[in-house]
Amino acid sequence: MKQLFLSVNDGSMKEIETPVPTVKDNTVIVETLYSVVSAGTERSIASFGGKNLIQKALERPDQVKKVTEKMSTDGILTTVEAAFGRLKDPMPMGYTAVGKVVEVGRGVTEIAVGDIVAEVGQAYHSEVNRVGKNLVVKVPDELEDKRQAAFAALGGIALEGIHQAEVVPGETVAVIGLGLLGHICARILYAYGCDVIGFDVVDKTLPGTRLLSFINSNDDVAVDTVKNLTKGRGVDKVIITAAANTNAPIDLSEAITRDRGIICMIGVTQMNLDRRPFYEKELSFKIARSYGPGRYDPNYEERGFDYPIGYVRFTEGRNVEEFIRLLSTGRLDIADLITHVVPFEEAAKAYEMITTNPNHERYIGVLLQYKENEAKWNKTIKNTTIDKLKVDKDKIRFGLIGAGNFARVTMLPAMRDTGLYEFVGLATTGGASTAQAQDVFKFNYTTNDYKELLEDPNIDLIGVSTQHNSHAKIVIEALKAGKSVYCEKPLCLTTEELDEIEIVYRESKGQLFVGLNRRHAPLIKQIKRELKTDTIPAIYDYIANAGFIPENHWTQDESKGGGRIIGEAIHFIDTIMYLDGSELVKLEVNYADNPTYPKRDNAIISLRFASGAIGTIIYTAMGSKKYPKEQLRVFSNGSVYELNNYVGMSKYGSNKKNEIKLKQDKGFGGEYTYIVDVLKGEKQNMTTEDAIRAHRMLLKSLGGQSNCTSNGLPE
Repeated sequence: MKQLFLSVNDGSMKEIETPVPTVKDNTVIVETLYSVVSAGTERSIASFGGKNLIQKALERPDQVKKVTEKMSTDGILTTVEAAFGRLKDPMPMGYTAVGKVVEVGRGVTEIAVGDIVAEVGQAYHSEVNRVGKNLVVKVPDELEDKRQAAFAALGGIALEGIHQAEVVPGETVAVIGLGLLGHICARILYAYGCDVIGFDVVDKTLPGTRLLSFINSNDDVAVDTVKNLTKGRGVDKVIITAAANTNAPIDLSEAITRDRGIICMIGVTQMNLDRRPFYEKELSFKIARSYGPGRYDPNYEERGFDYPIGYVRFTEGRNVEEFIRLLSTGRLDIADLITHVVPFEEAAKAYEMITTNPNHERYIGVLLQYKENEAKWNKTIKNTTIDKLKVDKDKIRFGLIGAGNFARVTMLPAMRDTGLYEFVGLATTGGASTAQAQDVFKFNYTTNDYKELLEDPNIDLIGVSTQHNSHAKIVIEALKAGKSVYCEKPLCLTTEELDEIEIVYRESKGQLFVGLNRRHAPLIKQIKRELKTDTIPAIYDYIANAGFIPENHWTQDESKGGGRIIGEAIHFIDTIMYLDGSELVKLEVNYADNPTYPKRDNAIISLRFASGAIGTIIYTAMGSKKYPKEQLRVFSNGSVYELNNYVGMSKYGSNKKNEIKLKQDKGFGGEYTYIVDVLKGEKQNMTTEDAIRAHRMLLKSLGGQSNCTSNGLPE
């Protein structure tokens, strides 16, 4: 299938071909018929992409601040590389469409194959989309013009603004900004029995939008005109739908709203509120969050958990449902708002029109139309730009399963930089990340069936970078297939999985590597070499200032991510194990009791080794982002080495020395070089046994907390 992306570097549009997504629980697969090109949201994104770096920085000072903060902790070169790496990732475009359901996942009961549905949120400009069940609404047969259902997200946004403004039938409502969203909002308000006064800087009135009056926002007598239309009272409610880099819509709203009225923002403008009119009239100002309750909540949008209607009448999905109801009953008609229908393969023309508009066309609603294309159902896409017959036997032929953020931002760039790997096959379940990885790293082929990689004789090494709960299953299957495996940490989530992995690994002809890269970092190797920690017992103190992650992030879900201790802290256990070199004989985990941080991601891990060495790891989500993310102090034989976030090190002995690096090096390049050396027989695999032992002891300690409350304290 083909999907439309924006190149953030230069603002250009590109179609990228990827395998069709596979269905998951609580999702549906939808063949797109029409998708909407938003003249508001998408125009601003496309325009931003077309700006140079200085213009981008001026427009997003918040991001510039984050970059400067990262420079202070991670080093200049590391930060610059990360920033430019982000710019290489193409951005998926689109968020509202109508299509035909071709497959439903487990847990989907109200939608069937063959249904025409409105889809929002995950409805990209793509020939096929995988959408959560709460983000699709069946379109009744009564709605003959199915194109109108493609505007479902905009209808949901308008309805959420109406709900937030607490609009009552019979009220007079001002809609400021008569673009596409403004017209839809005004028409819904009319259908609900309200009088609507429309405002804009130019006359954009349409016969189908029944306004009590149109007023030019810049008219000097605009406020007086409103008073004349409302018996001197002012409007009851204001809904701002404008997209403008000015405070004028807010200023106008304050002036035209009646005593104790409500102003609701669903557009994008400056928001400098003048206290005086708000105080004198006791006005209320609200912002509607996109389509409604559930938006940006993974439990609602991805896992399919709905909010009880008795507590939340209009959720994100039920707002879309209401929009479709208004259309299908004939109370709302937006057919005349559709001014352009552009073939999907000519999407670049649509974006040119809404950004630079060289032909000065008048547009409101712009649709992309998708034609029949059997190739969209292909499960495997071959890269025709690569010579399939050319195989570099000196390189390790790599197949990757999973293309999440870590794989795209860290793993694949580091592997490519070594010059030792050939990217052969990429397997994912589909989605935007597939296209992003394929576009940047040019695998020979991409597939939605990971078993194709396991069966490919041209692949030497399988990489596993999926959600943590699938690691063990894929590792076991790959080892049984005779492949060598590199699995991102953690290796598994239970001791039962670890037992099976160990058995299969002992019997397999393939090697096994776990993504515990810190031991390969040059500064860690230097500490081991200079302090001789493998022969002289030391004390280790590792601080991981990991930062806060929301409770609903998948890594916090113990069924998917296993929690942050097994997911990340395993790194630091392995690092200290490498430095000491003797057997880890004891590991204990103790959690902090802090109601502000209820998840089990604030802990002290205590280690004891056969050599007599001891270590502590402080893993915390409570710290500041301005403090270095990782620090290690090693005390041994009259010396202290202090590692600062892998960009510098201080040595304390008979005198003090400082080493500063421009680039952070956490050992990824060293790790991937080491893997190649092992696979070519030039080195022995000395890491896997440590990884298995570290996982076993940590999982055992975490399992000992199974009768504890969420904060790790006994009930």
